[in-house]
Amino acid sequence: MILQYLTQEFEHEVNSTRKLLQAIPEKDLGYKPSEHSWTMGELAQHIATIYYWYVGALTRDVYDLAADNLERGDTNDIKATLALFESNVEKARTALNSLTEEKLKDNWTMKVGDRVVLGPMPRGIVARGFLFNHIYHHRGEMIVYLRATGNKVPGMYGPTYEDSKKG
Repeated sequence: MILQYLTQEFEHEVNSTRKLLQAIPEKDLGYKPSEHSWTMGELAQHIATIYYWYVGALTRDVYDLAADNLERGDTNDIKATLALFESNVEKARTALNSLTEEKLKDNWTMKVGDRVVLGPMPRGIVARGFLFNHIYHHRGEMIVYLRATGNKVPGMYGPTYEDSKKG
């Protein structure tokens, strides 16, 4: 039952993420709110990349980021980032559809080489915390970037502030 809910949430939220990424104008990809922040293009690419991590998180017991290689493209090309997003969503969907309720209980670990950076923890917790919530966190950042650059934020859970000020 939990897996059914995760799958439905995934499909709904993919559409929201797509709307947000499509709202990013090429002209603002270099915007960086502070010296410690990513550029808008880097943040967009990170959001698109998280969907790739579904494969390692949902199909492997130990996911070694150092052994994985994902071609990301130019962070200053929003079309490339959108293509990366769409490709990674398909991979994520396949990984999610391969799961069973039993596999959600299996322990999972993330490593970078020999260093454990996350886990071990049950895969169901990984799906919620490391994958779903991670995307939501960075989408929130992207909303701030869009507003800071004077761009319209798309409605993902109903009308936005900008929508409520019309008419």
